[in-house]
Amino acid sequence: MIYVCVPVHNEAKTAGLVLWKVRQVFSAFPREYQLLVLDDASTDGTAQLLASYAKVLPMTTITHRQRQGYARSLEELLRLALQRTDRPKRDCAITLHADFVHSPEAMEEMVKRLESGADLVVGELLQERGGSRALRLARRWAPRLLRLPGLHDTISGFVALRLIVLRQALRAEQSAASAAPPGPPAPLLTTEGWCANAELLARLVPHARRLDPIPAAARYDLVQRPSRVRPLHELLAAWRARPVIRAARHAGAALLLCAFGLRAQSDSTDRTRASDSSAAAARPAPAVPFPVGERFTYSAKYGPFNVGEATLQVAAIDTLRGSETVHLLFEITGGALWYSLHQTLESWVGRGDFRTRRFVNRTEEKGKSWQREFDVFPDSGFYREAGADTTAPTVEEPLDDAAFLYWIRTVPLERGKRYEFRRYFRPEKNPVIVEVLGRDRVGVAGRKWDAIVIRPKIPNAGGILGEKQDTRIWLSVEQPRIMLGMQSKFSFGQVTLKLKEYSLPERP
Repeated sequence: MIYVCVPVHNEAKTAGLVLWKVRQVFSAFPREYQLLVLDDASTDGTAQLLASYAKVLPMTTITHRQRQGYARSLEELLRLALQRTDRPKRDCAITLHADFVHSPEAMEEMVKRLESGADLVVGELLQERGGSRALRLARRWAPRLLRLPGLHDTISGFVALRLIVLRQALRAEQSAASAAPPGPPAPLLTTEGWCANAELLARLVPHARRLDPIPAAARYDLVQRPSRVRPLHELLAAWRARPVIRAARHAGAALLLCAFGLRAQSDSTDRTRASDSSAAAARPAPAVPFPVGERFTYSAKYGPFNVGEATLQVAAIDTLRGSETVHLLFEITGGALWYSLHQTLESWVGRGDFRTRRFVNRTEEKGKSWQREFDVFPDSGFYREAGADTTAPTVEEPLDDAAFLYWIRTVPLERGKRYEFRRYFRPEKNPVIVEVLGRDRVGVAGRKWDAIVIRPKIPNAGGILGEKQDTRIWLSVEQPRIMLGMQSKFSFGQVTLKLKEYSLPERP
C-alpha cells in the first residue's frame, strides 16, 4: 500500500488538480494507494472541494478547526499512515505538496526505487521555474545550512519512505524521551516550514539502509496563490535550526550503534541456541497452500457425449503491485453442433492473505467474444474495472469466481449445513451461499473417491457460480481436498465436468 500524504491549507485552486494527477499516475502505473489529506483550517472553500473528491477517490480527509501548521499536519499524516499499515516493511508513504510545486508524475520513479530496495527516496531540486529572485536564492542556500550526508536538497518536501523507517525513527525518539517526566509523547518535528522537511529527513536517514535522491523540478510558476515563503525568515530559521538537525542526526546514529552492539553481543551469546531452533523459526506457511504446477484436467460431458475439456491449475507465483500473488487459471473449451464455448478465468490472489488482487474473465461463445478485467485493491477497499473511469467499494477479504474454487477447498464443511460468505469482491452480489448437500462416492481419474457434494451460488451473478446455473461441486473427503467434478447449466443444457487426470506437486 502506498499512502500519499498531502497537507493542505487554502489550496482550493490546485488541490483538486494535484489529487486527480495522483489518480492518473496510479492508473497508468497500477499500485494500491490511499490519499491521506489534512485540511489545516482552510477558509477558501478547500473543505468543500476535498469533500467532492473524497466521493470518487480512495481518500481520507482530516480537518483541523484551528491552524496548527505544516509540521504538525505532516507528522499527523505520517503517523496515520503508520497506524493503518499492517506491513510496514513493504508499505510506504509519499509526502506531497498541494500547490503543484512538485509534479506527482515523479512518484512512479520513487515507487520503483523503493521496490528495488531503497528505504528512503528524496526528490531533489533539479530546476526552478517562476518565483522571485529572493525565493530562488533562499531555496539554494537553506540546504547548505541544514546539511545531511548523501543529500544536496535537504529541505525537499517531496519524499517517499518505507513505513518501517518511520516506525524506527519514532521508537528512537520515544527511547530518547523515556527519561523525561511523564506526559504526552514528544513531537517528531519541532521546527516549521523548510526546516521541518530537513528535520524529518535527519530523523529518517539514520534508519534507512539505502537512500536514493532523484531529480525533481520545482514549478513555482504553477502555484495559483501568493507565496507564503518569506525568504529571509526561512534562512534565519535554517540558521537557528542547525543544532536541532545535528542532534537529530547524531541521536539516530548513536541509537543505531547501541542497537548494533547489543545485537552483536546477543548473537555471540545465543548462536548455539539459534542454530538449534532454526527449524522452529521457519517461514510461516502461506495462506494459499497450493503449489505451482498443481493441475487438474476434466472431461466435459453433455449427457453421454464428450463435448469438451476443462483445466484448473496453479500457473505461477507472480508479483503484482509489489505483493506476492498466486496466479490461478480455470479454462473450459467445448461445444456441440451450433454451440461453441471457450472461457478463461484468471485470478491473482495474495499468497499471504488469500485475497483477490486481479480477476480476468475472457469468454467466446457462439461466435461472440468479450472480456472483463478487474483490479482489486483490498487494502484500500475498492476495485476498478478496466475501461471504466470509476472505482467501487469492495469487501474486506475479496474473492472472485476462480479464486473461490480454490478457497472453498480450505474451508471445513459439515454435512447438512448452509454457509454464507460475504467475500465476493462485488458487494452487491453477496452473500455467496454454500449448501452442503451430503456425501457421495464417485469414480473418476481411475479410482473411487469419497466426496462432499456442495451447491455454491452467487445471487444476481452470471458465470459458473451464478444462481441460475445451479452448479454442484464434488470435493474429495481426503486431504489435500481436490475438486473431483462439477455440474452446471449452460444455454443448451447441463454439462458435467469429471476429473480425468491430475498432478499434485509437493505443497509448500
